[in-house]
Amino acid sequence: MEPQQLRTFVTVVRLGSFSEAARALGYTQSAVSQQIAALETDLGTAVLHRRPVGPTEAGARLVEHASALLLRIDAARADIARLAGAPSSCLTVGATPLALGAEVGRALAEVRRVYPAVDLTLRVLGQDVLPAEVATGAVDLALVDGPAAPSDPLPLPDVGPLVTVAVAEQPLAVAVPAGHPLAGRRGQALADLSAARWLDAPGLAPTGARLRAATAVDGYRPAVRYLGTDVRGLLVLVAAGHGLALLPAAVLADAPGVAAVPVREPRLVHRTELVHGALPEGPAALLARLLTGDRAGERAEDRAGDRAGEAVGGVDGVPPGAQPTMRASGQQGPSTR
Repeated sequence: MEPQQLRTFVTVVRLGSFSEAARALGYTQSAVSQQIAALETDLGTAVLHRRPVGPTEAGARLVEHASALLLRIDAARADIARLAGAPSSCLTVGATPLALGAEVGRALAEVRRVYPAVDLTLRVLGQDVLPAEVATGAVDLALVDGPAAPSDPLPLPDVGPLVTVAVAEQPLAVAVPAGHPLAGRRGQALADLSAARWLDAPGLAPTGARLRAATAVDGYRPAVRYLGTDVRGLLVLVAAGHGLALLPAAVLADAPGVAAVPVREPRLVHRTELVHGALPEGPAALLARLLTGDRAGERAEDRAGDRAGEAVGGVDGVPPGAQPTMRASGQQGPSTR
């Protein structure tokens, strides 16, 4: 199977049309048909129904493989390009909505001081897509967040050999209306709230599936689906009694009409990780050092003549020198994953 054939096949499946796929890829329709025919000959079975256009049973299985294979090919190209390329004057940072804090802003300001001509872009995206964006070079590095057991890594998708470094762990709390019977409690077992109504906000808070996995209890029925990334909008819904949400306790401080109930069980924290691939010397490498408190790297920057000043000592209370880990094959553990 050739990558070009797989890209064409996946595009036909996505668009449901040979002609639309040809337009999207810049091919003639006959070229698309020839690539699909060659792929089917190689596999010895049909992968597409023609009328209407759609994957066969074998084709549906091939889509699962093809998407992962094409992602790894793009990731490999981007990884080699980062290693072989010259330092870039552009810096694209990805972040989940709740991963951005004051320390990140200060670190970015320091990068701009050291590299005044840097072209800085910040993209706010979901945790499920950011690792792939890093792997394929769409963003230089990313900050992702989510609930995890203390000192455990976030369950990020396997998209290639990426480095992940913990930069923050904060307490979690259940957001409830200020007049809720639980308001004012010093702690609450999350499993005891499985029958409550919850807000389904996948861009900001754990989904019902994540809550069920964390507590091994069914429930957590979604009352309202919130597809935004503005936490203020989510808290407005909480305050009005539309449902509960599990959020970092710091986000709930002074939120009007909302009370924070600390989570007693299970032991969970809100964890933020820096995710990146190879980082040649430049703005992205400096930002990574600032966010992880790498003072040795800072001194090397000074010796090179680009003094970075005093490096930021971690983010939101995590001490400098957080231990980096590799996420290479979906493994979970203290040193490789």
